[in-house]
Amino acid sequence: MIQGTTSDAGKSTLVAALCRVFKRRNLCVAPFKPQNMALNSAVTPEGGEIGRAQAVQAQAAGLDPHVDMNPVLLKPNTDTGCQVIVQGQPAQNNMEAWGYHEYKPRVMPPILQSHNRLKETYDYILVEGAGSPAEINLRDNDVANMGFAEAVDCPVLLVADIDKGGVFAHLVGTLALLSDTEQARIKGFIINRFRGDLSFLQPGLDWLEQHTGKPVLGVLPYLAGLHLEAEDSLTESGVTPSVDQPLRVVVPWLQRTSNHTDLDPLSLHPQVDVKWIGPGETIPSADLIILPGSKCVRADLEYLMQSGWEQAIKKHVRYGGKVLGICGGFQMLGRAIHDPQGIEGQPGSSLGLGILDMETTLEKEKQLRLVTGTLTLGQSVPVSGYEIHMGISRGAALSRPLVKLEQGQDGALSTDNQVAGTYLHGLFEARSACNALLSWAGLEQPETPDYFQLREAGINRLADAAEAYLDIEAIIRIIEDDNS
Repeated sequence: MIQGTTSDAGKSTLVAALCRVFKRRNLCVAPFKPQNMALNSAVTPEGGEIGRAQAVQAQAAGLDPHVDMNPVLLKPNTDTGCQVIVQGQPAQNNMEAWGYHEYKPRVMPPILQSHNRLKETYDYILVEGAGSPAEINLRDNDVANMGFAEAVDCPVLLVADIDKGGVFAHLVGTLALLSDTEQARIKGFIINRFRGDLSFLQPGLDWLEQHTGKPVLGVLPYLAGLHLEAEDSLTESGVTPSVDQPLRVVVPWLQRTSNHTDLDPLSLHPQVDVKWIGPGETIPSADLIILPGSKCVRADLEYLMQSGWEQAIKKHVRYGGKVLGICGGFQMLGRAIHDPQGIEGQPGSSLGLGILDMETTLEKEKQLRLVTGTLTLGQSVPVSGYEIHMGISRGAALSRPLVKLEQGQDGALSTDNQVAGTYLHGLFEARSACNALLSWAGLEQPETPDYFQLREAGINRLADAAEAYLDIEAIIRIIEDDNS
């Protein structure tokens, strides 16, 4: 199990790197995260929802993602509440933090069930912790870190991010806050994102090993420009700086933006400038405005209105600009959003932007599926993606779909060809579909890179660094000693 001294210490990337390293050695390996809290998620082939990071780790291991790889997913919809996904399906739509704390004993059995199923199939399981194991207020009923490690009796490696500063305090302090049995479970340290001359760090590493009696199993370098899909929600540090590219895309930074990884293929596109606009920022001119997905659509719609986006979007359309709404962003483009059952908060209705003639009603049954079809942008271009939503949209706008599916249709395309919406996440990942959408947005002769290969390159770069800077043989010995 890989645990971290802090959030964003590098647990997700380290598990992905080791999955690829083990795969290269023809070892039968699978990733696993007992509990994940994230707004970036993926749909598995069997129609379940898991954290996006576990889908990337599955790719690193050469596997299709499966709900057993992330049996509990928490999707925040307020600062204190979340939707609880258990083994791929919603178990609780709105649960406050204290309620979930008391609910955790009920999720440990499915967590162990999923872990046991993976054990029956794979020789090696690389487990990712969540946050820090030293969060004292979360120790009772812990299912994400040492609570899980003790339940299945697995060894732990502790990773810390030196780029944050205070790496030795992070490691020693975390160790000091663990129980004796938990301290014994930690078999070594890994330091992540180091910049500079390692010889200057060596005295500290020697002291750390002497002080704790535990080995440092490697120091991973800072990998500038590394692309790996983010596990968690968008933060200010993730806002893309503007660069001068032929096609200008502007995206509002909503409070509960979900699956912002939809925009990764555009952010990496050499002909596209993607700019996320945060609170209080002036909205620049653009060729395309994209409204992203949202975990709490009505609340984010209100936030969007209060931020002055309604007038900006309508002015943008009047002056010939294009608008694309994805999932929750698509719902916002309609006349109204209804939540009579309080699926995402207080029951009620909200007026939408009124750009598309449709209304959306949130319903309890969540739509989770992988889909394929063709875009209707003047030519039949294959497109694939996945749906994650609890709303059903109805109205005249849907008579002109953006996507024709193998069974049915999806989305809408306005009669003036300026506004489009879809429930499909991942629609920019296929090269031909991305080219067609960028052409629709006004980019002449788009040349879209192969996004799958870009993801593979990021995973391989991580694995190369792990091979070069970690003691892989020692890590495998720790696992083998545990299994013996």
